[in-house]
Amino acid sequence: MPGILLDTMRGQRARQVPLWLMRQAGRYLPEYQALRAEKGGFLELVYDPDAAAEVTIQPIRRFGFDGAILFSDILIIPYAMGQKLEFLAGEGPKLSPTLVDHALNGLTAVPERLSPIYETVSKVKAALEPGTTLLGFAGSPWTVATYMCAGEGSRDQHQTRSMAYSDPAAFGAIIDAIADLTIEYLVGQIEAGAEAVQLFDSWSGSLAPSEFERWVIAPNAKISAAVSERCPDVPIIGFPKGAGEKLPAYMNETGVSAAGLDETIDPFWAAKVLPAGFPVQGNLDPLMLLSGGKALDAGAKRILEAFADRPHVFNLGHGIGQFTPIKHVEELVSIIRNWEA
Repeated sequence: MPGILLDTMRGQRARQVPLWLMRQAGRYLPEYQALRAEKGGFLELVYDPDAAAEVTIQPIRRFGFDGAILFSDILIIPYAMGQKLEFLAGEGPKLSPTLVDHALNGLTAVPERLSPIYETVSKVKAALEPGTTLLGFAGSPWTVATYMCAGEGSRDQHQTRSMAYSDPAAFGAIIDAIADLTIEYLVGQIEAGAEAVQLFDSWSGSLAPSEFERWVIAPNAKISAAVSERCPDVPIIGFPKGAGEKLPAYMNETGVSAAGLDETIDPFWAAKVLPAGFPVQGNLDPLMLLSGGKALDAGAKRILEAFADRPHVFNLGHGIGQFTPIKHVEELVSIIRNWEA
């Protein structure tokens, strides 16, 4: 039985607005912190399907969200392509060798590194109650490439942007390789039980318009078309963080099923410029959730009002912060559950 989240992503409007939060399975939850301490590290947690399934289900058990998002990481793709992946305390993820000074064809692919992720999806699907939508995900090629090229995240992705300008052929090969594996990865998640998938392009806002067209829109369109051809009933949520005024072009040209909006997008502007009836997701500022109180109440209701006439899945504009109080999430759930669309 499809839940209201899945129905909404397919273009239907319900009286109740569905709700899930990006990074809802994670370090703001004490039960997550306890399990991660037991496993000893992030990657160890991701690659233990029983533990990863438990983490995925924890926020559903606590808050009753309408969607469960797979607990994993966007850098599983470069890891499967043959890069070394480490999560260092206080430093974040590190990939090596970096592709700004190491050829892509020098990597040795390890496709079996995807198999435990599919096992996690299967375990979560078996454990979820009917009506709770299971969401898979992957990083979009541009964002994944920024990590593969530089070896880590950066504020302006200068190394990757420079490579894209100076050697577009070599960089295009990286993008194509990521896109091809991402198609297989998402289809694998769907075959394992995912009912919808999200493409995270967390760094798309750093690109000039022509580069955005080339490195964000084109590869995401390739992925969307291929996944939709093989899995035609599965919604694809496109989330190009920082896209700004390029958002309508992204939605019109990529073929995604729904628009994920970050917190910098005015919801009333989005409601006006996106096609009528096109599903949207978002877009509360995670810091507003962290703050709670009157700001949270007013901000959430403004978003609900903006999207009252179209299919809308309530979510944050990016991932939930580590220090977000549990009671504020409970407040948000109450606001959404008591709102009638």
